[in-house]
Amino acid sequence: MQTHKTVLITGASQGIGRACAMMAAEKGYRVVVNYAQQRQLAENVVRAIQGSGGDAIAIQADVSDESAVLRMMDQIQETYGYLDALVNNAAIIESQSKVMDMSAARLQKVFAVNVFGSMFCAREAVRRMALSKGGQGGAIVQISSIAARLGSPFEYVDYAATKGAVETFVIGLSKEVAAEGIRVNAVRPGLVYTDIHAKAGEPGRVKRLESGIPMLRGGQPEEIAQSVLWLLSDEASYVTGAILDVSGGR
Repeated sequence: MQTHKTVLITGASQGIGRACAMMAAEKGYRVVVNYAQQRQLAENVVRAIQGSGGDAIAIQADVSDESAVLRMMDQIQETYGYLDALVNNAAIIESQSKVMDMSAARLQKVFAVNVFGSMFCAREAVRRMALSKGGQGGAIVQISSIAARLGSPFEYVDYAATKGAVETFVIGLSKEVAAEGIRVNAVRPGLVYTDIHAKAGEPGRVKRLESGIPMLRGGQPEEIAQSVLWLLSDEASYVTGAILDVSGGR
């Protein structure tokens, strides 16, 4: 199936981003695999897509750097001509900590990537998609987290706060750009088996907490990707400003 549409997925070298990239390619999207540091992993995703007959490129850009985001968008335009969809997935998390022990540097770093990065990418996507700017409309999906609702006390309150911020951003932006032909939604994953927990110092975190999930298990990245691709698709043509829980009932 060929859609002839182009999707940018930030932080797509692994985890949920990688699953979204692979699934988007299966549905015929031309996929832009964004990464900050993991070049080899990003190139592996591109090769996997191309090996299955898909079209993909990898672009390095730290989304917290506005100039890097602008360069990435220019490169997408030069390569594919138009951006139809954006998945704001790139995010970071620091080691488990109470708020009273969090440094200013930590807070600035987490908010720079998770909030400012999402806003930079969404802003530039809107500038290119908006009907009033000569665009053709499009769809944006923000990856949030169940942490935005639960708060992640004693562990990642800063991360949870960034996800709360981007959810509010999704609600406001969706109303601003609905008449521009752009739909903006969010997926709120629960505990998912990805490497993000290991990077934060507890690789077994999902296993430790899954007994508290009504479905009694953690999720897989592909289960999140299915929801993302649905929100990008025409099947969700009347859906905007929505925040979809994909959390096993948590």
